[in-house]
Amino acid sequence: MPLVYLSLGSNLGHREDYLTKARQTIQKEFSSSRFSKIYETEPVDLLNQPWFLNQVAEFMTDRTPQSLLEWAHQLEKEQNRQREIPKGPRTLDVDLLLYGDLIQKDRDPVLPHPRLTQRRHVLTPLAELAPGLRIPLTSFSVQEALTQVKDFSQVRIHADT
Repeated sequence: MPLVYLSLGSNLGHREDYLTKARQTIQKEFSSSRFSKIYETEPVDLLNQPWFLNQVAEFMTDRTPQSLLEWAHQLEKEQNRQREIPKGPRTLDVDLLLYGDLIQKDRDPVLPHPRLTQRRHVLTPLAELAPGLRIPLTSFSVQEALTQVKDFSQVRIHADT
């Protein structure tokens, strides 16, 4: 079974509650799950919105990437995710970052996540869990990618973590 990494994020409503519910669902569904600390992060792309809480989950699964993506979308829907504004505010965002060392370019989900190495808010919690993990399609470990990322948005450990 491949080791999988999901990014969890929320910037609407009770952000901590949405992440807690997502973690609880992941723990019930997938054994041996681990989670990074929660980070408070500045928005990127669409700047005029509330700051996010972000976290990364790690677990093993026998689900296919497509099945896992469908499961993640259902989890978002259960947390009242509305897809009205691209990259806009959301109660819960779940992204499949890595699925073992699988490379998948021509179908959904694209793996590794196409913006993984461009996002400080994803690399920081991922580096907490797996700093030496090699990112497929790159010559970098997660920690090396974090030191080279061009995204200078603010990422800090959430006070309640």
